[in-house]
Amino acid sequence: MKPIKFISTLLFAFLLVTACSKDNDTPEQAHEEELITTLKVTLTPSGGGAPISLEYRDLDGDGNEPAVITVSDNLAAGVTYNGVIVVSNDAENPAEDITKEVKEENLEHQFFYTPGGDLDVTTSYSDSDDDGNDLGIEFTLTAGAASSGTLTFTLRHEPTKPNTGLSDAGGETDIAATFNLTVE
Repeated sequence: MKPIKFISTLLFAFLLVTACSKDNDTPEQAHEEELITTLKVTLTPSGGGAPISLEYRDLDGDGNEPAVITVSDNLAAGVTYNGVIVVSNDAENPAEDITKEVKEENLEHQFFYTPGGDLDVTTSYSDSDDDGNDLGIEFTLTAGAASSGTLTFTLRHEPTKPNTGLSDAGGETDIAATFNLTVE
């Protein structure tokens, strides 16, 4: 009977020591999401000409004030535009450029472009993350036939990469901005 008591005592002591041992694993640092109040898109015609500016600005985030959305001009049919997206937190003074963080953490971000309605445009990525997957800060947009509709720009945090688009990207939306556009 003594060997069973001895083994039981040893087993109990071992479990007690291992259960109470200090956890030396360093916890992963939590990433605090940045507030993004503004999304600006600049579309420059590839053959030259005046750029078109799209801006979505919502300084109070989910507050009561509606976002201010501006589009400087219509798209020209048959023209390919080189696009660049800039996101910022304009609630800070001075404004904080969040695009820099998106570039630094490119494996954890991706922009998506979603046309809606009858808008005849196609888009393609012009940049990639460190693993060669689409990033989307830079892109091309080709305007097709005369049409009108919407174009939504969505920035996802921690999307599944590679993906076939927004529908299977997963992750969390950092910002989504929809613009009413016309191709003439």
